[in-house]
Amino acid sequence: MIGNAPGSLGERYLSVAEREEISRGLSGGLSYREIARQLGRAPSTISREVTNNGGRGGYRAHRAESAARDRARRPKTAKLAEAGNRELRDHVQARLLQEWSPGQITARLAMEFPDRPEMRVSHETIYQSLYVQSRGALRRELTACLRTGRALRRPRKQAQARRSRIPDLVEISERPAEAEDRAVPGHWEGDLITGAGNKSAIGTLVERSTRFVILLHLPHGHDAIQVRDAMIDAIQTLPHQLRRSLTWDRGNEMARHADITLATDLAIYFCDPHSPWQRGTNENTNGLLRQYFPKGTNLHQHTAEHLTAVAARLNSRPRKTLDWHTPLEKLTTLLS
Repeated sequence: MIGNAPGSLGERYLSVAEREEISRGLSGGLSYREIARQLGRAPSTISREVTNNGGRGGYRAHRAESAARDRARRPKTAKLAEAGNRELRDHVQARLLQEWSPGQITARLAMEFPDRPEMRVSHETIYQSLYVQSRGALRRELTACLRTGRALRRPRKQAQARRSRIPDLVEISERPAEAEDRAVPGHWEGDLITGAGNKSAIGTLVERSTRFVILLHLPHGHDAIQVRDAMIDAIQTLPHQLRRSLTWDRGNEMARHADITLATDLAIYFCDPHSPWQRGTNENTNGLLRQYFPKGTNLHQHTAEHLTAVAARLNSRPRKTLDWHTPLEKLTTLLS
């Protein structure tokens, strides 16, 4: 690894020299993984560094270094606690009283104030302002307005035990840009919804641009082999123009992802750890499916025919996000 220069932030941070190497690597068309190998860093470190500092086309080493130093300065004043942000703070508190989630507030701020960058705040900043005493820019009692109603934010348990072991995964940062704008069909998001005691499951696939849903029947379990076989059977029924990419979380049920890609020519990308919003379309769809497959029930009781009927019902339901067209109508239009 390239050593840190005098006055740098420390070995755990990227140095100026490393940022220059990243910039040169990007200019040379290298992948994040190749740049990481040359620097002796994790590919996720390079991906995060570039994403947070302008992306592949806008990354500049000196700007990234300056931003890193700014972020490292302590103590920081919480954005919602700053005197000049009273309008933003009042707006956030009003939405919390209306029982909006921090994520909904963040998304709507961009829509309601498109030309006012000062009226922006991340959902994490809102949570921090509610739960962290030293950042208490929002009234603590507003936590009761959140869906969980918790007065304390609970830490994730046994994170090490749940860490996935997926060989040769390709991170979501490598996913083609066309998947982001939803203009081209064929980019999917997937997950499992599980039953009582995680002993049964149904696989869910949703196409990003049309919200078209496919359900995977897993009557004999949901380990990597069974998920692989069900996935291959489902994907092979699709026309080739609908086999562009699939995005999944880091669950071990996808440990045989290379087999799926080999059999179907479908590129598979994996979300960052603990980042369900990177599969937001699929998360929303799984919420809709709970109407038919309630939590805490045995999902093995549902036949393949029943899953097909449920998928058909969702695919023929008008969706506001599709201007009140159905997923089946949108998919048919795009394919024609």
